[in-house]
Amino acid sequence: MTQTTHHTRATEPGLTLVTGGTGKTGRRVARSLGERGVPVRVGSRSGEIPFVWEDPGTWDAALDGVGAIYLCYFPDLAFPGAAETVGAFADRAVAGGARRVVLLSGRGEEGARTAEDRVRASGADLTVVRASWFSQNFDEGLFLDPVLGGELALPTGDAVEPFVDVDDVADVAVAALTDDRHIGRTYELSGPRLLGFAEIAAELTEATGREIAYTPVSLDTYRHFLSEMGAQEDFADLFELINDGRNAHLVHGVEEALGRGPRDFTDFATRAARAGVWDPAPGM
Repeated sequence: MTQTTHHTRATEPGLTLVTGGTGKTGRRVARSLGERGVPVRVGSRSGEIPFVWEDPGTWDAALDGVGAIYLCYFPDLAFPGAAETVGAFADRAVAGGARRVVLLSGRGEEGARTAEDRVRASGADLTVVRASWFSQNFDEGLFLDPVLGGELALPTGDAVEPFVDVDDVADVAVAALTDDRHIGRTYELSGPRLLGFAEIAAELTEATGREIAYTPVSLDTYRHFLSEMGAQEDFADLFELINDGRNAHLVHGVEEALGRGPRDFTDFATRAARAGVWDPAPGM
């Protein structure tokens, strides 16, 4: 028996602030809420009312009149200082009249757990959404350029991860923002199967029709790659979450929250390939 058969009470539509509102999950959450008639304020540097995590001076204007928040911290809740920042933000939000918070968190991240506790301490009506690594990292994230280049050179050995589709993450977040039965819940999200990166490369090869190789590299080599890319080297530390196997099992938060199973990586890869995101640039 799924939870969709339970009696539910919808939250009254009010102004919802979507932080990270132009990012992978945020733009999907904002669009879906808008389709449901929920007034949305997109929280981003480029927003009509600019919102910048590193500048608390931008927070009050972004929070003005807000009753609910999708809280997505960039770059990652596991990074140093994240818990203090999101905690201070949650305190200010609740003091200003916001009640409902849906926090995007990560599976198995100690730093993220600290951030969850800090947001919970604000007194907000909290739902926590702990996600596995995103399938969309391969078409709109850190792994896009390696896929376009034909080689996934990553410090992941033979580790496996149950990649989750960002559309599932957004669907759970929207459900939590619009239905009070999710208050107080923590949902752990994964896809329906474990995949190693050699299998990912094979899936991408099948979807794109061109050879995508997987090459295991050392963590130091990958840090150097991030530095050359202009990305934060701290992202390399997140690979520990895959390599030590702490998340190498399936969880069932998508079904618990939505009453349906999660989307599969093959479906994601097929959709992304059809959209042309992995097509070679003209002249290649």
